[in-house]
Amino acid sequence: MAKLRAVLFGATGIAGQQFVSALHGHPWFELAAVAASPRNAGRRYAEALGAGGWHLAEPIPPAVAALELLDPGAVRPEAYQLAFSAVEADVARELEPRLAKAIPVFSTASAFRMERDVPLLIPPVNGSHLGLVRTQRSRGFSGYIVPIPNCTVTGLAVALAPLDQRFGVRAAIVTSLQAVSGAGRSPGVAAVDVMDNVLPFIPKEEGKVESESRKILGRWKPGQAEVEAHPMRVSATCTRVAVLDGHTESVSVSLGRPAALEEVRSALRDWPGDPTARALPSTPPRWIEVLDAPDRPQPRLDRDTHGGMATTVGRLREDPVLEHGVKLLLVSHNTKLGAAKGAVLVAELAKSQGLLGAFSEATRGQPPPSDEALGSEPRVH
Repeated sequence: MAKLRAVLFGATGIAGQQFVSALHGHPWFELAAVAASPRNAGRRYAEALGAGGWHLAEPIPPAVAALELLDPGAVRPEAYQLAFSAVEADVARELEPRLAKAIPVFSTASAFRMERDVPLLIPPVNGSHLGLVRTQRSRGFSGYIVPIPNCTVTGLAVALAPLDQRFGVRAAIVTSLQAVSGAGRSPGVAAVDVMDNVLPFIPKEEGKVESESRKILGRWKPGQAEVEAHPMRVSATCTRVAVLDGHTESVSVSLGRPAALEEVRSALRDWPGDPTARALPSTPPRWIEVLDAPDRPQPRLDRDTHGGMATTVGRLREDPVLEHGVKLLLVSHNTKLGAAKGAVLVAELAKSQGLLGAFSEATRGQPPPSDEALGSEPRVH
């Protein structure tokens, strides 16, 4: 089977480097081109990073090190079959719609996460929402845009999904202790600010956790023009701590009915995830690992569980303040499942559902369906 040719934007940043790692040797996708800021256009990937610019433990794959960085504005998306985007939100707003006119775009950026016709995907949680991409043809797209959620939302949604399926979730209160890699390295978090300290505010983060989690756990059926947000209430406090990778979250959940702790533990431990995500190349053996030791999970010990694709949960206890309350601690890898590897997983889901390659070729040049056909009122984008 011939691999699909992918182009990566934002290739030199932390998330971009994780994309390079996740795509190296991938059975379905070939990283055929890399793009970064125009000032680096024409330079080899390894040359542009320079000494100390590669931040992963494994070396740069030689084939990627030799690739010439492209100017994003000069990329012809028709030359590729999919794009991965690791750019900032302001860049994504201009770049990603241009790409989506020709090919599918899988993004870590926040720019389009809350758009009505854009699914916000974690494949084991809401893989069925991927069908919403068909409505994006009303924008004149032959492709589509699919972002992944905020990296803090990812671990939270994975932990809430089995609880919601088994018991219902009425409310969740979450306090995050987020790794510094979540802020990137340029400008990032200054060491003098975060060492011996906890930074108690991350701009825009709490609102993202509260709104994105409700969309991800919401309801969508084929033919609907948007996701119906989950009615649960979510309250978030987001902080930055001196940890390199791995977000830790303390979560209290109000369930829809009483549940013994062993029942809660079983719901988490036995959760298979969405059927559509069970046999993809990046699917881990388990989406959730439940630890019984009272001092786990810890980011240093647990963030790389199953290659960073599993959420680790521990410290299950009753919460006497909330109705039918339980509380837990979780660790999720923010730059793997919460970023690049999570986006690659979404692309795998799209291919498995027939929404890559042949989908874009079949829709290229065709007029978009009417709003009446989509069952929605006209929209202005």
